[in-house]
Amino acid sequence: MKLFDLTLKLNGFPLEKAKRELTAIQEIKEQAFDSFLSKKRKDILDFHIKNNPFYKAIVHSRDISDWEHLPVMTKRDLQSSLEERLSHGFSSKHVYINKTSGSSGDPFIFAKDKFCHAMTWAVIQNRFGWYGLDFNSSKQARFYGIPLDKKGYYKERLKDAFGNRYRFSVFDLSDAAFETCLQKFERSPFDYINGYTSSIVQFAKFLKTRDLKLKSICPSLKVCIVTSEMLFEDDRQLMEEAFGVPIVNEYGASELDLIAFQNPKGDWQVNSETLYVEILNAQGEVVPNGTEGRIVITSLYNKAHPFIRYDIGDIGQLSKASTLQKPILEKLVGRTNDIAILPSGKKAAGLTFYYITKSIIENDGNVKEFVIEQQKRHLFKITYVSETLLSEEKKNTILKAIVTYLEDGLTVNFERKERLSRSDSGKLKQFSSLVNIEDS
Repeated sequence: MKLFDLTLKLNGFPLEKAKRELTAIQEIKEQAFDSFLSKKRKDILDFHIKNNPFYKAIVHSRDISDWEHLPVMTKRDLQSSLEERLSHGFSSKHVYINKTSGSSGDPFIFAKDKFCHAMTWAVIQNRFGWYGLDFNSSKQARFYGIPLDKKGYYKERLKDAFGNRYRFSVFDLSDAAFETCLQKFERSPFDYINGYTSSIVQFAKFLKTRDLKLKSICPSLKVCIVTSEMLFEDDRQLMEEAFGVPIVNEYGASELDLIAFQNPKGDWQVNSETLYVEILNAQGEVVPNGTEGRIVITSLYNKAHPFIRYDIGDIGQLSKASTLQKPILEKLVGRTNDIAILPSGKKAAGLTFYYITKSIIENDGNVKEFVIEQQKRHLFKITYVSETLLSEEKKNTILKAIVTYLEDGLTVNFERKERLSRSDSGKLKQFSSLVNIEDS
């Protein structure tokens, strides 16, 4: 029995229809894809202009015949009552409703019509299928957060049962918790791992300290798919060695869809079937492929709620080899609000600061994980989990690297903790700044 598919069907999501639509899109010849995409963009724009007063007010008097002059929507535009944002013919009782994680600092409730949500799952199943995975039969080891209230906890556990997956809590990353994880892998024929990058990296470090390879313990394991947080190349190599399976990078957003998924050739292939992805500069102009900018996305199927030229809050770059039918995400730099503003006025991606420190702080295995917070322009705080306190020598090495790669005159304070604070969803924000970019 296809239990996962059946669950979606019973909840009113027409998955089979969505799969047929996806197949039809993927069969379009490359030379005809431009026309298909232009029509889909026009159709979703016309629909919301006619049926969504909220979006019509955003567009106001703009010329809708010129796509690149349409307004760019932001998360803050969407922080109003959901009922005010729904299109005519849709109500909160007959759509899929969820809430963004708030990792950008601007959480909001959103909606998808049921066919749009079915298309989301059709795309996800298609991409996982690239690695021989079937949501109805492949068993998942899931490293995600879980609600701690009784109702929410058992609801997620029930969903996991229907989804043929077992959830490991990301709120306890102690050696004792990982020993329990390991025992579960010994007893269960997991086909794949899926979850937050930082948590899975910690599990890989645990295995490495014990000179274990997970594939030897769980021979059924085929692949590990990481999502929601940055994947650094050295972490990928660590996981590949510890798990003995390929590591696949996923990039998505709950309010939209799966945005990009690493294909078997190693390319981070953008979802062009249900989304239209643009890269814009600070002036709101589309930049050529190969140029870094803000990632702006249009949901081509969501009629219940407009996401048209929606700034997701991330900075990235499409490869010069990209086509309309097969865009390739060459680089994902981080969130637009993850910018370090230094005393000189220089701006640097916060993850650059994190990456410099990471290359030094973790190389002896003492530090398990860490986060960086910019408290003032000159003042940073590194909070870390480790077996022993960082030595003064190590701290000085970090400070020297920061001067080399960023600038002189910065102060860094260190604080050791038993565990790091995670969001309610279980995600770990690796860099955050309390300095307002608008004041720069």
